[in-house]
Amino acid sequence: MAPFLQAFGLALILLVWSGPLTAQTQTTSKRSTIETHNSTVSRVNGGRVGIISGGIGGTYIRIATDLASVLDDGDRVRVLPIMGKGSVQNITDILFLKGVDIGIVQSDVLSFMKRQAVHYNIESRIHYITKLYNEEFHLVSSSRIKNVKDLAGKKVNFGVKGSGTDMTASTVFNTLGIQVIPVHFDQALALEKIKKGEIAATVYVAGKPARAVSGLKAKSGLRLLPVPYGGKLQQTYLPARLTAQDYPGLVQKGATVDTIAVGAVMAVFNWRPGSARHQRVVKFIDAFFSNFGKFQTAPRHPKWQEVNLAAKLPGWTRFAHAGQWLANNQPQPSANLRQDFKSFVKAQGPRTALSQPQLETLFKEFERWQQTKQ
Repeated sequence: MAPFLQAFGLALILLVWSGPLTAQTQTTSKRSTIETHNSTVSRVNGGRVGIISGGIGGTYIRIATDLASVLDDGDRVRVLPIMGKGSVQNITDILFLKGVDIGIVQSDVLSFMKRQAVHYNIESRIHYITKLYNEEFHLVSSSRIKNVKDLAGKKVNFGVKGSGTDMTASTVFNTLGIQVIPVHFDQALALEKIKKGEIAATVYVAGKPARAVSGLKAKSGLRLLPVPYGGKLQQTYLPARLTAQDYPGLVQKGATVDTIAVGAVMAVFNWRPGSARHQRVVKFIDAFFSNFGKFQTAPRHPKWQEVNLAAKLPGWTRFAHAGQWLANNQPQPSANLRQDFKSFVKAQGPRTALSQPQLETLFKEFERWQQTKQ
């Protein structure tokens, strides 16, 4: 028994000694695992930027997808396109929804929300990175409707409640003084209801060519209704035209449909400098502005061709870092470009003398044209 007891005693001593060591090893391993997990979470989320956009058939989601395709750079910058419900809801999401850093909205949304007193101090809390492009006002109706005045007293779809289309449609019809009966459906359902005669028309504000409209054909009993540009509409909107190139199924070759347009804006919350959210937005702006030329080539959406990063937006405040980046990276015109401009002006032949401010304005247009050509 003695050898057995000796062996048992030795095993017991080893067990007592190894117990604390095993517990200590497990604690160290657990702490290492936690630190590795936290490090991974920090690394993966360090460059994440959530961009709230629009519905699946609209231009916003395609623009957001282009941003992801061009700018994604591992963990340094990663763009997450998020489907949204439109401009009014997107502003609310930028303010309050977790994971949303930036949103694409219509330029008239701030004035609308200010009038409606939806959120307090909205103009100082929401800034813009850049104006994007113009979005056209699509008014698709039954072929039996001849002009916009024929819609008086009839049901017209204003899109999903809280959307940019809803906001702009309400503003436009009120401005025109045409009383319609607003209804709220998604565009696919609204088009079916027009074909069945349940509603007279649907409004869709989106950059042309919009997927929800591009597949439509006149033989299905639909048409694009002209919206006359004039009067008080000129205070808020821009003139625009839809052509057969945009919508060959609805517009005859050589014909045009007059309408209006509203600007699209890349909006952002005015994050406190130095905060993690501010740093993420700064990374995004640096990557976006530095790679902007890549957005103006195929296969990116043709609306990128309209974007001028330096364009100012009345009624909005530029996000500070975006303004600083533009100021620091403003290209200086070369002496050769100035000489080319002088030759260009001279080649136009005799004309009324231009003042120096007029020449500078014309030169900027010439410079922009040269950059586009390059």
